[in-house]
Amino acid sequence: MIRRTIRAVRDFDWVLFAAMVSLVAVGMAAIASVTLSQATPDFGGLLKQGAAFVLGLVLVFVVGAMNYRAFEPAARIFYLLGAALLVAVLFVGQTVRGTTGWFAIAGWSFQPVEAAKIVLVLFLARYFSHHAYQRDLRSLVGSGIGALLLVGLTLLQPDFGSAMVLLAVWVALLLLSGTRRSYVVTLLGLAVVSAVVAWMFVLKPYQHERILTFLDPSRDPLGRGYNLTQSVIAVGSGGLFGRGLGFGSQSQLRFLPEAQTDFIFAVVAEEMGFIAVTAVLALYALLVWRAVRLARLATDTFTAHVAAGIAILFTIQIAINVGMNMGLMPVTGIALPFISYGGSSLLFSMIMVGILQSIAVRQRSAALTTIDVLERGW
Repeated sequence: MIRRTIRAVRDFDWVLFAAMVSLVAVGMAAIASVTLSQATPDFGGLLKQGAAFVLGLVLVFVVGAMNYRAFEPAARIFYLLGAALLVAVLFVGQTVRGTTGWFAIAGWSFQPVEAAKIVLVLFLARYFSHHAYQRDLRSLVGSGIGALLLVGLTLLQPDFGSAMVLLAVWVALLLLSGTRRSYVVTLLGLAVVSAVVAWMFVLKPYQHERILTFLDPSRDPLGRGYNLTQSVIAVGSGGLFGRGLGFGSQSQLRFLPEAQTDFIFAVVAEEMGFIAVTAVLALYALLVWRAVRLARLATDTFTAHVAAGIAILFTIQIAINVGMNMGLMPVTGIALPFISYGGSSLLFSMIMVGILQSIAVRQRSAALTTIDVLERGW
């Protein structure tokens, strides 16, 4: 196993690896800065994040050395385990800010919906690879049942943001798989009609107000809208080079709630400035591009859908979190991959990088084998 891991590591996509580590470093620096703003700094969270990073590194190398094709026959089992965890958390999970979405074990917490995101990508990749030439309603319905079950269980927590991420991944992979656009448009149309009917005849006035406030936080500036207002102020006050780590007024004076998790991008913008934000976005673009590149080089549909699904998942979460911090999207609680505080998000993001590394290793090995055969032929 050790020898195989060493051989695989030599063929790693080190550009992808460097982008990942750089993003984690930015996150650790921002988390440390926010920790210093506490009256009595408690570095326990920072140590936990560091431990999650070390474990994540081990998983990147282990998963990268594995043959990712083993995940294809196991995708159904992973799916069932993921669904079972989402059911279990509803009964024995810990409730945080109104969402019952965490298992608490010996001072550590685990958020099963983070695992469900990878599970859905693998499930859909397997499904579409086995129905590569079926672009009819059966393909849409079959994949939809699997996706919507996870979406429904996530909504029961309730975790609206993660549910929308899962739904968006399904729709994006539907389009990528070649499913007729007319079917997808019809599906989206039915969703809109259902939402209108529910709004008019099912939801109560207080539920209307909750949804309107979710979409427009300025309706409740001292409640739900407060976080967004402070985040926009923090992002705008960073300037070109930032105020410096530990000197951000919004984060250090604790005007910015959830600074380590939901609004850590605002901390980076305020304390490190526009140049750092540009660098972070460039690192994300580099990471997503490497995943897309692996998808384009794939010679089979399963590999293409896995790599593309991971690229889509990262892109959606980055867009939602950054948009939320800049006041362009509703506050949903979606973590910023590799940067936000949270062991579950960091671990499973790194596992996805491990899967991409496994694909990169096999593609490089196949390319070298092909070159060797051609050279012998000559």
